[in-house]
Amino acid sequence: MANDTVDRHWARTQGLMWTMFVLWLIFSFVVHFFVESLNKIVILGFPLGFYMAAQGSLIAFVIMLFVFASRQDAIDREEGQAED
Repeated sequence: MANDTVDRHWARTQGLMWTMFVLWLIFSFVVHFFVESLNKIVILGFPLGFYMAAQGSLIAFVIMLFVFASRQDAIDREEGQAED
């Protein structure tokens, strides 16, 4: 495999990894730092801060896992690194 293909694959993988890491930081820490402000917003009778702490972050993490897996698979296939 050509060295430029490996470098391009790694660069795209790193970009995806950093994007997911930033999203993880946001849903893990940033949202919870602003819980008092978010509690002023009410959705379906629940304060948004409570919802994000109890369920929202967990739902976001599960969605992020599926997005990461599908995007990484697409990167692997486009760069010829996919496992069959």
